[in-house]
Amino acid sequence: MSKEDNGRTKGSSIARVLEIIEAVSEAQRPPSPADLAFLLDIPKPSIHRLLQQLQAEGYVQVNMRGLVVPGERMVTIARGVLYTSRHKALRQAILRRLSAEVDETCGISIPDGLDMVYYDRVQSHWPLQIHLPSGTHSPVWCTASGKLYLSSIPRPRRTRIIESLPLQRMTHRTLTDPGALELALQEIASTELGIDDEEFIPGMVAVSVPIKDAQGRSFAYLYVHAPTLRKSIDELRACEPAMRRAAQDLAVLIEAPEGEEEIA
Repeated sequence: MSKEDNGRTKGSSIARVLEIIEAVSEAQRPPSPADLAFLLDIPKPSIHRLLQQLQAEGYVQVNMRGLVVPGERMVTIARGVLYTSRHKALRQAILRRLSAEVDETCGISIPDGLDMVYYDRVQSHWPLQIHLPSGTHSPVWCTASGKLYLSSIPRPRRTRIIESLPLQRMTHRTLTDPGALELALQEIASTELGIDDEEFIPGMVAVSVPIKDAQGRSFAYLYVHAPTLRKSIDELRACEPAMRRAAQDLAVLIEAPEGEEEIA
């Protein structure tokens, strides 16, 4: 039996679709349709037909280079799985513990195109607060989590992204020169600690650490921010050990099978 004949008899259409979605979501680099056909042992005519259906429904997109990337509906599903309600109480408990330990507001953000989206947070008890509720979008180039996310992207691709960014000046400290931003990202990449030294909002400083899966890939970012009237950027840097412990707890929690969630 030829490879193509074997591919036609292997699995249902639903199984093939799920295999494509899994392969696209796990790929280190966007695959081409030919890559997917070879990897999943699906005939090329079938892979093109299935990809067209997935693209029409918004689950995948084909970029300008003809490579397959997650679509908005796939991203929405991933967020829903990560932040499903069965984890909410324990996730909030971890964030509340961190907030009490560092005595400031903390939360989780996830990249969405050129934005970072705040998905969960716990407010500090102080009367003076910075209002950034869940669902808020912030720029990647001038926030602690956003810069940490950019620093994790391989340099050739990151260079192209930086060259395409608007680099709007949000404060007098925003890095609007691509070269200066790249140098800052290289430093962040070496420490895996995102820094926002009044670059997004005047009078606010923030730091961020990655939340990683079992393969060491960053899928979300844990941040702490504070007004400069209360803490300096160096004082926030001192929160790093507590933040990394909380990030590890969050990673274990989100990857734990049903009924095995524990707070370390």
